[in-house]
Amino acid sequence: MATIAPPPSKRQRREELERTQKQQDVTPLLATDLGSFKANFVDSDGNQMADVVEINFADASEKNVSALLNTLLGRDREDFTPYRFRIHIPGKDVIIDQYPTDLLGLLQKHGVTNPFETTITLSAEPQAVFKVHAVSRLAHRIPGHGQPILCCQFSPISSSRLATGSGDNTARIWDTDSGTPKHTLKGHTGWVLGVSWRPDGKQLATCSMDKTVRIWDPETGKPFGQELKGHAKWVLGLAWEPYHLWRDGTPRLASASKDGTCRIWVVNSGRTEHVLSGHKGSVSCVRWGGTGMIYTGSHDKSVRVWDAVKGTLVHNFTAHGHWVNHIALSSDHALRTAYFDHTNEVPETEEAKREKARERFEKAAKIQGKVAERVVSASDDFTMYLWDPTNNGNKPVARLLGHQNKVNQVQFSPDGTLIASAGWDNSTKLWNARDGKFLKSLRGHVAPVYQCAWSADSRLLVTGSKDCTLKVWNARNGNLAMDLPGHEDEVYAVDWAADGRMVGSGGKDKAVRTWRN
Repeated sequence: MATIAPPPSKRQRREELERTQKQQDVTPLLATDLGSFKANFVDSDGNQMADVVEINFADASEKNVSALLNTLLGRDREDFTPYRFRIHIPGKDVIIDQYPTDLLGLLQKHGVTNPFETTITLSAEPQAVFKVHAVSRLAHRIPGHGQPILCCQFSPISSSRLATGSGDNTARIWDTDSGTPKHTLKGHTGWVLGVSWRPDGKQLATCSMDKTVRIWDPETGKPFGQELKGHAKWVLGLAWEPYHLWRDGTPRLASASKDGTCRIWVVNSGRTEHVLSGHKGSVSCVRWGGTGMIYTGSHDKSVRVWDAVKGTLVHNFTAHGHWVNHIALSSDHALRTAYFDHTNEVPETEEAKREKARERFEKAAKIQGKVAERVVSASDDFTMYLWDPTNNGNKPVARLLGHQNKVNQVQFSPDGTLIASAGWDNSTKLWNARDGKFLKSLRGHVAPVYQCAWSADSRLLVTGSKDCTLKVWNARNGNLAMDLPGHEDEVYAVDWAADGRMVGSGGKDKAVRTWRN
């Protein structure tokens, strides 16, 4: 039998009658006219992009302003480029990096008493036209290594190939589409500490505790030439010469060693071209810049900049108070992927490939209209330094303070606007890559964060931790986008494929894991 509600009481009927007879006050429901302001759009170099226009504060969301700018630039809706805006406070040397939900309130908070008669300058930075979605599920767990996985890197060509290095003295190449091993690269007699793909994806370099560097053909899994011998101690890191700088079609490779030197190898012949010596401690990491400079970070607390062609020292940065653990370049992503981008259009000729690689590098490294590669260094002294050797010489642009423990790794976002740092204080932090200002802490891990990797559109960041998890973060608001448990032990290595489709990770539990959206 159905339950029937009792009839309303006299009091309920009286209140209902009063409600129907009372005129509703609709004033709060009407949209208030917040007034308008004049917007002056400039690009990242300060050049005016369009005529000054008047915008109503009620319609001044970032999405609407982005659509307006695209319209002013005469683009069709399907060709719209999403923009991110920085707000220049009128009359002050203050720039707001995060676009607010209440623009009028922000201006009034900064002392702009009459914003309706003020021209507001908005710096427009184009965002990636493609969008990478957060990885959300474990695609494959692939066993094979006999010891912990210490490093991993996707091929720049495709997310279908992932290389890993392990404490079992082997490197391996995996087919991530099918979740199966493709090649086991045997030959090293010590732990494989680093793997690095050539920018065109045609060779893979590995370095080891056995003091050698080896080059492999990823199609056959066979070694290319002889092992590269010369270092007196472990080889800790590798960096390929950027594709557009290759001379005579011959790639070169830089290797950083615990013996305090960095060597430049001519890969085709296996000979040592230069030995960069001068560090008084282990060279912990190496980067090869697009302007022909090699950057080395060392346990002697310094970062050095070398001329790759001459093999001579150009700069010596000595601001850190402890070991330099890691360095990153603002052009890292463009150099790693050479002429490959989201369009998947590969130039036909060698000259066209080289030109496209050069254009992508210059776009990534340009500041105020000229190429100026930036460097960020992370240290055991809990700090980081941002450097601009082109414009500032040996003087740092900024000291980045905020971590409460050692900083393990640092990475520029592919668009060069943000820096992410992973630390032993269980946090990852985001910084403005222009001036080094702290933006936000990404908190969620309950143990040290070992590594981080950006998605190709710079909107997402994945972190791997000692707490056995990976986490994906939204770089815009700092929120956790996805929590990825699945590892059975510490996560030592993580990488996000250049095409954005997949994340690869490895660690103490010896199994490679791939993650998809």
